[in-house]
Amino acid sequence: MIEIPAMVDLHVHFREPGFEYKETIETGMRAAKTAGYSDVFTMPNLRPAQDTVEHLMVQLEAIEKASEKTKGVTIHPYGCITMGQKGDQLTDFEALAPYVAGFSDDGHGVQRTEIMLEAMKICRKLGKPIVAHCEVNDLLRGGYIHDGDYAKMFGHKGICSESEWRMIERDLNLVKLTGCQYHVCHISTKESVNLIREAKKSGLPVTCETAPHYLLLTDMDLREEGRFKMNPPLRTDEDRMALVEGIVDGTIDCIATDHAPHSAEEKAKGLSGSSFGIVGLETAFPLMYTYFVNKGIITLEKLVELMSYNARKIMHLGKGRMIKFDVEKEFVIDPGKFESKGKATPFTGWKVVGRLVE
Repeated sequence: MIEIPAMVDLHVHFREPGFEYKETIETGMRAAKTAGYSDVFTMPNLRPAQDTVEHLMVQLEAIEKASEKTKGVTIHPYGCITMGQKGDQLTDFEALAPYVAGFSDDGHGVQRTEIMLEAMKICRKLGKPIVAHCEVNDLLRGGYIHDGDYAKMFGHKGICSESEWRMIERDLNLVKLTGCQYHVCHISTKESVNLIREAKKSGLPVTCETAPHYLLLTDMDLREEGRFKMNPPLRTDEDRMALVEGIVDGTIDCIATDHAPHSAEEKAKGLSGSSFGIVGLETAFPLMYTYFVNKGIITLEKLVELMSYNARKIMHLGKGRMIKFDVEKEFVIDPGKFESKGKATPFTGWKVVGRLVE
């Protein structure tokens, strides 16, 4: 057995209100609790989007009801940066601020520089972070997997790395102007790692996250199945190794999951037709412990930093309760046993250790 502080995930999608067929707050909380998380931060791309206090109250009421059934997990919602996440009009940050952990348009990059600049200025005054999905729409060109060897070999439309790092580059320049606390979601490219590393060296208030699938898989591991489709996509081995270096040297602060459940039907249309997103709460710790701690790439103490301590520091959370994992008994990842409604994971059948002990 090992005992560690309960984990924190800065990036999940619990789909309620609006998409309860994919996930509910209750099923998401059960998945988080089963996996060893005490705190999760939910993205606002819901129906309605979390862009007004009125809309946010729908989610907060659902959280309160679910919390009566599932104890031990605290949900921290994000509010939208722009109305409807359309990128044109800022939300009322001051009205939303008392109820949210920060502001994000996750699922959409904020395309207009002047909009992001104004958002950062306001967030700096309010003491709230911008949690940024970085993606330049003009560079997507209809892509849905990485623009690399696999895409070329099998005739798929690719998403170039520049679509991610170019917006990070822009936003870091805005952070220099504003001093806003800035957290980058799910980085996947070597250029992103380098930009953030240099920004940290210059003292900017910048943090970032990646996810286990970007650390363990590449575009050459793809199969013609929806469970391998996520945004950003799996990149090259060179990108993967840069991300590994980033977690080792401290450039990358957190392992988040981007837990993004969909229905079986939505994930059954191959790489081109399936919805973007995979589930990750119930696999993250076993994967990271098995393939990084047990392999000697990082220490257990480093993993605790990546999955608990650093996120607590970024979001000003308390220490949290202690939890125990059995890291001796091997088991096989089986989505049929997930508490989450979502079952799509590229790690089906992988052998791991690290099951939570109640």
